[in-house]
Amino acid sequence: MENNLDKHSCCGVSSGKLKISSLQCPDCGEKGQAVSGDTVRHLVREGLNARMDGKNLMFCKTPGCSVVYYSPDGRPLFKKDDIRVRVGLKETEDPVWVCYCFDISKKDIREEIEQTGRSTASLRIRKEVEAGNCACEIKNPSGRCCLGEIRSAEKELLTYIPQKSETISPIQRNNGTLINYTQRDQEEAREPHGEHKTTP
Repeated sequence: MENNLDKHSCCGVSSGKLKISSLQCPDCGEKGQAVSGDTVRHLVREGLNARMDGKNLMFCKTPGCSVVYYSPDGRPLFKKDDIRVRVGLKETEDPVWVCYCFDISKKDIREEIEQTGRSTASLRIRKEVEAGNCACEIKNPSGRCCLGEIRSAEKELLTYIPQKSETISPIQRNNGTLINYTQRDQEEAREPHGEHKTTP
């Protein structure tokens, strides 16, 4: 069945709707994306809103860049320390948030995959979106629906986390030491072995 994320997207702002004179981040030089002034006002620390001058801004998506929001004319206005939440795509240590409405981090997804072999995060979020319970426009630093980020995180973690196919448990050798075998190997180890034939 086709997974249509757009069908379930709850919010977002198109850069085409904003008047923009500079798309590049002044620090890293990478192209950013337009973000609503409402998003920024809800997420910057108290007392910093005056920097905005009532304008819509740009969101820097570059992971290693400390700038989060900059003005369309190329001025860096808000960096990571100016934001009330951790900007997930700019973090390398837990918690790395991928869903701000329902507090889902990469660690949460990773642990579910390790325990069950799959992730249900995107399914759970889609149900919440359909129920009208999300507010990404004021909670997600990008101002956009997080489903795309959730799916990317699931794909990444499902690729790199090894799947457990057999139970590992110890078996005792004749000399009393313990060694780990899979259940299959334990059964084979317990089976009687035939006598070794010698070559005359």
